[in-house]
Amino acid sequence: MASLTLPPAPPNPRQDAIDLQKAFKGFGCDSTTVSNILAHRDSMQRGYIQQEYKTMYSEELSRRISSELSGNHKKAMSLWILDPAGRDATVLKEALSAESLDLKAATDIICSRTPSQLQIMKQTYYAKFGTYLEHDISQQTSGDHQKILLAYVGIPRYEGPEVDPTIVTHDAKDLYKAGEKKLGTDEKTFIRIFTERSWAHMAAVASAYQHMYDRSLQKVVKSETSGNFEVALITILRCAENPAKYFAKVSHPCYPLKRICKHHYLVARGKQPSFHVFDKVVFLYRA
Repeated sequence: MASLTLPPAPPNPRQDAIDLQKAFKGFGCDSTTVSNILAHRDSMQRGYIQQEYKTMYSEELSRRISSELSGNHKKAMSLWILDPAGRDATVLKEALSAESLDLKAATDIICSRTPSQLQIMKQTYYAKFGTYLEHDISQQTSGDHQKILLAYVGIPRYEGPEVDPTIVTHDAKDLYKAGEKKLGTDEKTFIRIFTERSWAHMAAVASAYQHMYDRSLQKVVKSETSGNFEVALITILRCAENPAKYFAKVSHPCYPLKRICKHHYLVARGKQPSFHVFDKVVFLYRA
């Protein structure tokens, strides 16, 4: 995936804090300067800026951004200054809130994360909101969709590249029996395999399935399942096969990913994409 374009020399976080304060002062906020600074810093640099800002001005940068900016720009910058786990937790909390329920967004986040990322994000979620992610998932989802999300956030999975060809073949056969060969669908088998196996293993299973049955496993999932349960399975499978392609695909409807990464969500150029577009990108792009 494309990385951030940073200044050639490491920026001074104290000077960034000073420049941000200048942008906040006066009649109206110089939002372009705010964007130009924050959108061209990586996660660690943004953390240093926040520390310096609080030390110098006795105020949280996040609070000042919230009071000075508005609309989509405020949402963008408020999320952008968080670390990846904090950003995931914040967007997930909103997506799982009854007032702004967005189960597809929640599914996209959860099923596109590695086990180690999920572990950190769950800890952050509890620290920020005082409730367990699993509790909110249970409250807002149901059926097979609920089962796969709870399993995916709860089961530790291997993250390395090694796979066992024998188990790969066995899983491909089990999925065939649970789907195409069966009248109806054995969802339990799909949930078990998709939530217990590593991405490298699932990519191998998809390849084996294509070779053995001359059919794409993604097409099988689409024909055998539906709704957010289907979204979860497809997200896991696409991230397993080609995560960069997946992120590019989900970001494509309004802005190609290359352009978004290059211009840092366009806000650095004074543009404000809708939050519907932004939230699909910012929680997926883990800079």
